[in-house]
Amino acid sequence: MDRPPAASQATTAIAQQRYDRLTMALHWLTVLVVVTLWSLAQVWGLAPKGSAARHAMQALHVSFGLVLIAILTLRVLWRAGPGRRLPPADTGLLQMAAKAVHWGLYALLGVQAGLGVFGRWFSEDPLAFFGLFAIPSPFARDKALEDGLISIHDTIATIILIVAGLHAAAALWHHYVRRDGVLRRMLP
Repeated sequence: MDRPPAASQATTAIAQQRYDRLTMALHWLTVLVVVTLWSLAQVWGLAPKGSAARHAMQALHVSFGLVLIAILTLRVLWRAGPGRRLPPADTGLLQMAAKAVHWGLYALLGVQAGLGVFGRWFSEDPLAFFGLFAIPSPFARDKALEDGLISIHDTIATIILIVAGLHAAAALWHHYVRRDGVLRRMLP
């Protein structure tokens, strides 16, 4: 019986400790789209209210929000199906915290997308996708409800950025301090 060479076994072991390519691509696409959405929301505030530039950035924000919904749907379906699951990086409370943060981010992003859709449906503007098509609102315009939904949408955006930042910091800490010990070896 032929056995693979030791180098091949090591490469296979390392590959099994990583997520599959589609999982990683969907993760980084999510990051890119979330940063784009947040950046657009920050920049349109610099444009005068009612201006064409502000309206265009808001329409782009809505379109990328719909892209985020598609990415999130794919991520959840892939994760529930054939996507690679890794063994827990930690045990006990750290493992529970890591799981809570992952699922919390999924939930926050899902709620955020829903608030954006409903906020747009209660506004006077269409829920349009890059000007290609619009999803008609099933509701009558309600300015007070729109403002309330968008206010919550803004607050959740800040929460997502904080939680995602903590998630990234924890991942870096785990990789460079806990797992590889690189920083530990550099410290006295």
